Amino acid sequence: MSIAYPATAQTLNMMKSIDAPHYDAQRTTWGPTSDIVNMFQDTLVALDWDGKTSIPYLAKSWTVSPDGKLYTFKLRDDVTFCSGKKFTAEDVVYSFKRLKSPEIKGPFAWRAGDIKELRAPDPYTVEYELEEPFSELLLQLTMFTNVIHNKESVEALGKDYGIKGADGTGPWCFESWQPRTQIVLKRHDAYRWGPSMYANKGPVKFERLVIKIVPEDSSRVAAMMAGQFDITHQFPSQFIAQAKAAPMLQVQEAKPNFQLLYFGFKTTRPMVADRRVREAMSIAINRAELAKAILLGNADPAFTNVDPDALDFDPKTRDIVKEDLERAKKLLDEAGWKPGADGVREKDGVKLQPKVYFTQAGNTPRIAEAIQGYLRRIGVQWQLQPWDSTIAAAKMAEQDYEIWSVTVPYLSAGDLMNIYFNSKNIPTPNRMNWNDPETDEWLRLGRSALTEADRAKYYAMVQQKVTREHLWIPVLNINMHQVTNKKLKGARPHMIYQNTFYKGLDATY
Repeated sequence: MSIAYPATAQTLNMMKSIDAPHYDAQRTTWGPTSDIVNMFQDTLVALDWDGKTSIPYLAKSWTVSPDGKLYTFKLRDDVTFCSGKKFTAEDVVYSFKRLKSPEIKGPFAWRAGDIKELRAPDPYTVEYELEEPFSELLLQLTMFTNVIHNKESVEALGKDYGIKGADGTGPWCFESWQPRTQIVLKRHDAYRWGPSMYANKGPVKFERLVIKIVPEDSSRVAAMMAGQFDITHQFPSQFIAQAKAAPMLQVQEAKPNFQLLYFGFKTTRPMVADRRVREAMSIAINRAELAKAILLGNADPAFTNVDPDALDFDPKTRDIVKEDLERAKKLLDEAGWKPGADGVREKDGVKLQPKVYFTQAGNTPRIAEAIQGYLRRIGVQWQLQPWDSTIAAAKMAEQDYEIWSVTVPYLSAGDLMNIYFNSKNIPTPNRMNWNDPETDEWLRLGRSALTEADRAKYYAMVQQKVTREHLWIPVLNINMHQVTNKKLKGARPHMIYQNTFYKGLDATY
């Protein structure tokens, strides 16, 4: 397939593999929404290149009360929306009230904390009062969920908001969207408030950014090789080596990058209710082989649920998962699962054949098949059930399976632990049905901690417990690459929520 788009000095041409159902940040958890939203809307604070530090953005400074419940943000007074409307504290108050409203049912509304009241004592001050302290509020406010909206735009477009248009204060402005075809953004000429992580504070160097939706991996690779596009992310791992060897292309890895490919256990299912069975499956696989043979070295073996570079990672979790085939067999023997005539283990007339759900896309099918092969050696027969991406989430929301897999992007240890292991999040995303009062209490204490040391302490306790329980099989930390034409300079990849091309302020020919 040949894709042609007339490249000019004024247009930045980009490809992405997946479109989104809409571009209203508050109504989704979808990564393909976030990377476009972050172009045309802004957050109060930005995430620095280290993936840990919150830096001023629409809020130029802030103070936190001693009890951790009141954040007072001082806003920039030189910001305008694409429509020309002046940005003020009222826009912040409106945006977070909308996020928390019952009508929106924002799936990521928890990222804004448990808000008690929002006040605008003057046009450039916001008093952001919480019901209880939220130790990662500033980090969470960097997320696309918490971008600032223009009430006039939301109300004027109604159900078409995020579809036919959306106003924002970002470096780009929403111009048009043809679903499954392309998104066109135009330069926000008034933009001068880029965060300190960029040399160029605005405006961007290009008049337009045209993002083509190209689902086929081979088509995106061919188009980049032919010089038809300036930039693409979600570059298929099997072609990274080829891209690195191409004289016209530059390959950059986003570092740090927190994306875990894992398989989780639904602990309320009898077949995987025993911790020994879960551990046996986890330690019977060879992660280094998977990283090399299937991801071609574009992933690192994951022995911990949290990446060692992430905020509040607990080093004591490093030595819990130890690959050991003989120990795996012994654990299954101890749990009462004995090899049958066909080599598959049995107990009480039931074969150890767990159902495994995953999305029929990306790396997961090949990883699942490889793990299935490893586990045959210990008498476990995985029953693989791939689903099309359009229905995979709905199928995983059901209860009729033992194991599932997703690749999850996250911000920190606390972020990952709170999303998945809090009993409030049963049945999804806590698909393990992990209902443990001790875990819940430690998560609460980590969330409400007033010092970094206390936050790290409680999140470490959670990490140790859920790792020792082998609720997940951490498999691979997936690398993330941005591939650009070498004529494009200054397009440094950013790790936030699989975005790579975050604001594009320094990109230039």
